[in-house]
Amino acid sequence: MDVLLDLLNSRPLINGEERDALADPAEGRRWAREHGGDGSLAELALLREARDALRDVVRGKSSPAALGPLLEGVQQTPEITADGLRWTVVTPPHARLAVETVLAWAATEHNMPGRLRPCANDACQLFLLDRSRANRARWCSMAVCGNREKARRHYERTR
Repeated sequence: MDVLLDLLNSRPLINGEERDALADPAEGRRWAREHGGDGSLAELALLREARDALRDVVRGKSSPAALGPLLEGVQQTPEITADGLRWTVVTPPHARLAVETVLAWAATEHNMPGRLRPCANDACQLFLLDRSRANRARWCSMAVCGNREKARRHYERTR
């Protein structure tokens, strides 16, 4: 799930300017390698495509069917191990990281429905995975976005 949030949050706004961690080939290669990928240009292109499709799905702008093309030709093969049954994803090497991210999204939606969401701060492009018992987290960071929103509302009330 970490790779899912990291990919969704790889295009943050910093001082009002969007920074894409996958746009620059060197920076993108480093990002992909840190997440178990090979950093090839084909992998980076597919990661950007997966990120954009996932962002639209999580925001409700697209249906989950939009993720289908990313999974074309993907297979899972079962393997019996000492620990039980394990499924292995079979896909071209450049597509593995993007496919695993889409599968992580599907697992999150199945195991924690409605808990992956965009930050409630309209000026933020980040996403959060709400792990709270009450399922009421709204901000990617309480220290940044939550604090700003609370300060803004307080200022409006006291004016």
